[in-house]
Amino acid sequence: MTLTETSTGRPRAFSDVVEMLGARDGSRLTLGEIVEAFGDRAFGPVMFFFALINMLPWPPGGTTLTGAPLVLLSMELALGRDTLWIPGWAGRASVNRQTFRKLSRRLLKPLHFTERLARPRLYILTGGLGQGLIGLACLFLSVVLVLPIWGGNLLPAVAIGFFSLGVMQRDGLAVLIGWLLTGATVAVLFLAWALIVAAVEHGLRWFGHLF
Repeated sequence: MTLTETSTGRPRAFSDVVEMLGARDGSRLTLGEIVEAFGDRAFGPVMFFFALINMLPWPPGGTTLTGAPLVLLSMELALGRDTLWIPGWAGRASVNRQTFRKLSRRLLKPLHFTERLARPRLYILTGGLGQGLIGLACLFLSVVLVLPIWGGNLLPAVAIGFFSLGVMQRDGLAVLIGWLLTGATVAVLFLAWALIVAAVEHGLRWFGHLF
């Protein structure tokens, strides 16, 4: 029996599993322990877990490490795997459990609110093809997270969070919101690139006038 089930076999809420992981003994919480806790259907919960971590205000480059597991998870989801697999070295990656407890307490209130809203609907968006497309979108978003862009973690992390919630609860509306946020992420990236190119061109012209 995994942490996602009660003694009677009924599923636990995601927020309850997060609290139980923090309450366990041991100074370190490993990725392998998280995957094991969520069991065979771990894609949605584990991706949602890392999406929440990446929504936190990290310093520039911080999401390079916290976003890396999402690259692997997204690739597996895009390839249509039924169960989540992680290599041994990744399973040994860990965080301080006390730090995890502090961070999870900050997230429990929005988690409870989200769980009350989510429910199965619009199944076509969470079926086999839908999950494959979600995996591709999350792969793109997780690569954006890994890039050391200041302030660039929030929008893709929230998008992955909605995609993960959709997979976890079979909620097509959450997936639809994830797609809208993915489009917004693409638009922001194009705008940022255009501004960078314009700034470089302006700088080159300015230097040209000087010399």
